[in-house]
Amino acid sequence: MGRTVLPYSHVWEEERLRWQKFRRALRREDQAQFDRLFELARLHLQAGVYASNPWPLESMLLSMLLEHQKTISALEEYLQQLETRGHSASPDEADA
Repeated sequence: MGRTVLPYSHVWEEERLRWQKFRRALRREDQAQFDRLFELARLHLQAGVYASNPWPLESMLLSMLLEHQKTISALEEYLQQLETRGHSASPDEADA
């Protein structure tokens, strides 16, 4: 019989648990951010399943980076909109 492959959600959880000692060594505010990284990776479980990477941490890290890139892009777009509004304002509006 073949070997049973764990569902990727279990692999994700095992990887998260593997990093718990590291997490405990972080400052409390950093622990919250660390937890957020793993939640970001969880958003892409389906991609991890599809990739079937022998090193699941790589898929998780890329998922985290993807979410960060989306945030950066959204912030850049928002900043561009603010700059455009600032440049289009008349001098009277800028003084107000």
